Amino acid sequence: MAKETGDKEKLLPRLRRKYPWLDHLIRANESFGENYGNHYAAAITYFSVLSVFPIFMVAFAIMGMVFGHNQTVIDQLTHGIDNSVPEGLRGLVQQITGAALKSGSSIGVFGLLLALYSGVGWMANLRDALTAQWGQEKKSEPFVGRTIRDLLSLIGLGLALVISFGLTAAGSGLGALLLRLVGLEGQSWAEFLLRLATIVLSLLANALVFLWVIARLPREHVAMRSAVRGALVAAVGFVVLQQVATYYLASVTKSPSAALFGPVIGLLVFANLVSRFLLLVTAWTATSAENQRRVVQPPAPVLLAPRVTVQQGPGFGAVAGAFSAGAVLAWLGRRKG
Repeated sequence: MAKETGDKEKLLPRLRRKYPWLDHLIRANESFGENYGNHYAAAITYFSVLSVFPIFMVAFAIMGMVFGHNQTVIDQLTHGIDNSVPEGLRGLVQQITGAALKSGSSIGVFGLLLALYSGVGWMANLRDALTAQWGQEKKSEPFVGRTIRDLLSLIGLGLALVISFGLTAAGSGLGALLLRLVGLEGQSWAEFLLRLATIVLSLLANALVFLWVIARLPREHVAMRSAVRGALVAAVGFVVLQQVATYYLASVTKSPSAALFGPVIGLLVFANLVSRFLLLVTAWTATSAENQRRVVQPPAPVLLAPRVTVQQGPGFGAVAGAFSAGAVLAWLGRRKG
């Protein structure tokens, strides 16, 4: 029995040496745990649920001012948002976006402050989590400067998401328009190619967003080249995660707690899954071979020089003179006595 246990313990190191991808995956999981990935994912989940409605409210208010309440553009963006969540959450997301559109024009100062507070808190936790997964040391920063940088990062992420949703929606609409213009509307093979092109464009848009998140959101920016593979993996993995979450949420929402809290349970579960997935991909990127190489600078040369200390004291003549004077005084003393 002990021998079998020992063989099993030796099997994993052998597999890790044989399959570098397995060793990389295990190192990423270990780094995720060591850098408190679960705790950060929980914090991101909390702030995600807290800030989703205020952020949407401000975002749609800004879109209304920028696009002049162009309903076609807003419909395309909301369609892109719906497609980014599992099917079980689309009803809730449509309710949130609908309420945000209605109240966006009358957001007011209180709504803006609430959105800023929750949004900056969400971004601060996300940036701290990504920084930890990259193994960067968290440095103390002035509160005002850090808050401003987090707010700018939040705005940048919002713009990236809008561009991503816009590319996906525009690609689908433009493709359908091109099919009508060339007379291929209704052709099965042409529609199949259009769906395939839309999927590729959606993956590319998601990859660009993940690339910006992984490389630019940490407190200290990392090289884009190091984050490219992680962004591609995240884009493909996010699509898979959407499908898995669809089936998982279907089982979760049937529980008694779901009957009490409604679709909020589903939103919590999906936000936590996405948070864990993003941090795991970041840990996987940070533990790649190119990022594990560290150039160790040799220590500065040490100069070995003996130190000779010369102590100054009375010379030989002075000692001899003192000895002679003492002898003469002693002889005089005996003679007088």
